Amino acid sequence: MRRVCVFCGSSFGARPAYAEAARDLGRLLVARDLELVYGGGNVGLMGVIADAVLAAGGRAIGVIPDAMVTREVSHQGLTELHVVESMHARKAMMADLADGFIAMPGGIGTLDELFEIWTWSQLGIHAKPLGFLDVDGYYSHLQVFLDHVATEGFMRERHRAMVAVEPDPVGLLAAMGGFEAPEPIWDREVGKR
Repeated sequence: MRRVCVFCGSSFGARPAYAEAARDLGRLLVARDLELVYGGGNVGLMGVIADAVLAAGGRAIGVIPDAMVTREVSHQGLTELHVVESMHARKAMMADLADGFIAMPGGIGTLDELFEIWTWSQLGIHAKPLGFLDVDGYYSHLQVFLDHVATEGFMRERHRAMVAVEPDPVGLLAAMGGFEAPEPIWDREVGKR
């Protein structure tokens, strides 16, 4: 991996551990000579991780829709800031720029971004690693639900297992480094029991 896309909240969340994890991940990316790709905002965890990367001398590349530039207060100190026309264009550009994807704590926008990228991988559109940074068990309930989805036959086990889940950035990057893309879903499999 050369660039990692991090999906995260435009809020700080209820626990100081979330911002601390964003700073740790940002510094780790720079230490591993990895560039940050993210949503381009200067607020919440988005701003925290970008600032941490920049403060450590790294490269931070933001992608933000034109309509969100003032609403999310786009980060003006980034290495690169791409202003695009829509949320769809934002996700597509971030996917093109990145070699791997991490979801930090965040809301439905964070989940939307990761689930779309996960779907693309399941379909064979890309073969890049994905992971949840499970800070203080933030994603533990979601992991239980995803296990339920697989048990109930709505997700193949190989696709359930393709997303790394780790509580710390070091472990997550290590898990993502060993990623091997599973066989994608093919038309002949759709609808089979």
